[in-house]
Amino acid sequence: MIKKLQRKFVLIATLSLLAVMVLVIGAINVINLVQMNGHVDDILDLLSENDGKFPDMPHRRDEEEQTIPGNAMPQEGELQGDDKPLSLGEPRDNRRKLSPGISEETPFKTRYFIVRTDSDGQISQIDTSHIAAVSSAEAKEYAAGALAKSKDRGYTGFYKYLTRETPSGSVIVFVDCSTELSTALSFLAVSAAISLLSVLVVFILVFIFSRRAIRPVIESMEKQKQFITDAGHELKTPLAIISANTDVLELTSGKNEWTESIRGQTKRLNGLIKDMLALSRMDEESYQPQWETFSISRAVAEAAAPFETPAKTANKTFFADIDPDLSFRGDESQIRQLVTILCDNALKYSSENGNIRLSLKAKGKNILLSVQNTCTTLPDGDLNRLFDRFYRAENSRSRETGGYGIGLSIARAIVQAHKGKISAVREAEDVISFRAIF
Repeated sequence: MIKKLQRKFVLIATLSLLAVMVLVIGAINVINLVQMNGHVDDILDLLSENDGKFPDMPHRRDEEEQTIPGNAMPQEGELQGDDKPLSLGEPRDNRRKLSPGISEETPFKTRYFIVRTDSDGQISQIDTSHIAAVSSAEAKEYAAGALAKSKDRGYTGFYKYLTRETPSGSVIVFVDCSTELSTALSFLAVSAAISLLSVLVVFILVFIFSRRAIRPVIESMEKQKQFITDAGHELKTPLAIISANTDVLELTSGKNEWTESIRGQTKRLNGLIKDMLALSRMDEESYQPQWETFSISRAVAEAAAPFETPAKTANKTFFADIDPDLSFRGDESQIRQLVTILCDNALKYSSENGNIRLSLKAKGKNILLSVQNTCTTLPDGDLNRLFDRFYRAENSRSRETGGYGIGLSIARAIVQAHKGKISAVREAEDVISFRAIF
C-alpha cells in the first residue's frame, strides 16, 4: 500500500510538471513561429508593393562626405558650413520608415525570386538573380504550384509566396524560409530535449524525496494497522472469557434467549476481528498470496454450492453458470473466500423471492467472475463505494442482515492481490452485479 501510494505521488508530480513544460514549451515555440511568419510576411509585402524589389534604404555612411580644405581642422565647438549636430540614432529625412525586424541589411540577407505572369495567366518573366539555389525551371514549377492553390499567400516547400494582381497580370514573390524553418526546428528540438531532461531530473528528485513527503501518511497508516492488530489480539481474550462464562451459565441455568444472544454477538465479534486482521494483513507490503495453478471452475463451484440450500429456504433462486476446466494461477483459498463473500453478500441483500446468479466465464485471455442479484432498492450514486470499509447504504444494506460492512473490502483486496479488477454495476433498475476480472 505504501509503495503504491509512493508511486502515485511520484507519477502525479511528474505528470503535472510534464504538462506544465509541454504547455510552456509549446507556447514559446508557437510564438516563435508566429513571429517568423510575421517577419517573412513583412518582407513579402514590401517586395510586392515595390514590384519585386527592395526600396532604396540609404546607409548613414552613404551620404556625401564633406571635404575640409587644406589641413584646416574644425576647432572644438565649431561647425562647418550648414552642418548641424546629429545625435546617434536620429532618422534622416530620406530614410524610409521600415517595419519592425526589417533593416538596411535585410536586402542583403534575403534570398528570393520573382515570377510574373501576363493577363492570360502565362508566365512571362522569371527573376532568380537574388537566389542561387533555384533555377528558372524550378522557379516555374514553384509558380505553377502557387497558382494552382486558392490562397494568395502560403508555403510551397521551404519557400513562402505572395501573389499580387497587377493591371498586366500577376506578380508572385517567393522568399526562402529554409534558414528560419531550420532555426525554428532546432529551437523546438533543443527546448524539447531540455524539457525532457528537466522532467527526468525532477522525477529522480521526487522519487528520492517522495517517501519523506508522504511520511505523515505512512506513519498514520502504520499506526492504524498496528492499532487493528493490537486491538484484535486484545479483544480475543475477553471474547473467549465471555464465551466460557456463557457455557457456565447454560450449564447452571440452561439455555435461554439471553445466552443465545450473547453467543450470537460473540460469534459476530469474532468474525469481525478475524476479517479486520485478514484485511490488515493483505495491506502489508510483505504479504504475498500462495501462488499455484488450480482449477478455478472446481474451486468456484465448490465454494458456491453451500449457498443453494439457504437460498431455497429463503424462497430465493440460486443459479450457477460455470465454464468447465478453467485453470488459474493464484491463491485457491483466497479465490474460494472471494466467492463465499460475494455469494453471502448476494444472499443477504437480495430481495424477497429474488434471484441470485453466479457466472464464471472465459473472456479471451481473461476470466470473468460475476455474482448478481435482484435488489428492492439499489444505492444511489457510485456503487463502487460499497467496497469501502464499513460503508453502508441507508436502505438496502442495514445491520439487520448481520453484516458489518467489511466483506466487500476483503473481496476487493483479494482481487487486487491477484492483479485483477472488481466493480459493482447496475444491470437494471432492480439488479446489481459484482464483477471480478482476472
